[in-house]
Amino acid sequence: MKNPTPRLIAILSSLILAITGVLIIVLIELFGQELSIWFWFIVPLIIGLVTYFLVIGILEWFLYRKIKLIYKNISSQKSLPIGSKAKIDLDTDVIHVAENEAMEWLKTKNEEIITLKKLETFRKDFLGNVSHELKTPIFSIQGYLHTLLDGGIDDPEINMYYLKKAAISVDRLSEIVSDLNIISNLESGEVQLDQRTFETYELVKEVFESLEWLSQEKKINLKFKEGCIPPFYVFADREKTRQVLVNLLSNSIKYGLRGGNSQVGFYDMDDHILIEVSDNGIGINEEHLPRLFERFYRADKSRSREHGGTGLGLAIVKHILEAHGQSIHVRSSVGVGTTFGFTLPKS
Repeated sequence: MKNPTPRLIAILSSLILAITGVLIIVLIELFGQELSIWFWFIVPLIIGLVTYFLVIGILEWFLYRKIKLIYKNISSQKSLPIGSKAKIDLDTDVIHVAENEAMEWLKTKNEEIITLKKLETFRKDFLGNVSHELKTPIFSIQGYLHTLLDGGIDDPEINMYYLKKAAISVDRLSEIVSDLNIISNLESGEVQLDQRTFETYELVKEVFESLEWLSQEKKINLKFKEGCIPPFYVFADREKTRQVLVNLLSNSIKYGLRGGNSQVGFYDMDDHILIEVSDNGIGINEEHLPRLFERFYRADKSRSREHGGTGLGLAIVKHILEAHGQSIHVRSSVGVGTTFGFTLPKS
């Protein structure tokens, strides 16, 4: 009998003992002791009823203790208050149900442990990365200032040069702290979005103009994809969206091929507008794509630092879009280029 319920166990037990009582009466009759006809019915009935209620009581008491113990161990929300009477469903295989819940709890705890281990690894990586990012400009500033203090300040050939270099490192420190503060505010929900209706095509044109100097240095052509016919109205925070576009297009220019293209495309997705920023640059290895939006993560550390930046741009992009209830995806092929795409709700 698979997965018997407490009531079924009690019924079977009472039937077995009642039948046993009948057999005993038969044996008594065989040995010559005549019994009343009512004895044949009353004794088995009494044995059956006593057995039924006795088994039910024992099982309910036993299950109450065991189930209570299980729930107290696996979940504070499911534990029964001490001294309270547990309500056992006698028509349910409560042991099987408790076992399934315990296994589900164990599965959840295992998933939590795996998540905590991943977070611990991420924390260690983050601390190592932020330490490295801060250490580089701090050591540079320290070196320049000590050189000036050791007499370099009186040398007109190096004093202004070293001061300018130190100022650049200070600016880099300021950028890192500022970007970390932005991410912290976004994660904590302290940043309030100023959502309103605006036209994204015009916003991208503004970003193109603001990055024109950078694109001219790399001979990168900023343009819209063919077939993108404005207007494309969305309901979002315009300045935060501008920051997303600036970060994505800046990366597109920095890692694009000289003489190449960085282009923006728009696609109508029913309730959303999909915006894609593409380039025909160096591309990114597939192994790096899952971690691309982590803070300070760099697919190519040496080349990334040559182009400057804090290493927090994509992390900021991700958090801004998540604050809008949206997400960002990336696809890339080495030597072919990279495309970042994100959606915003239509107005």
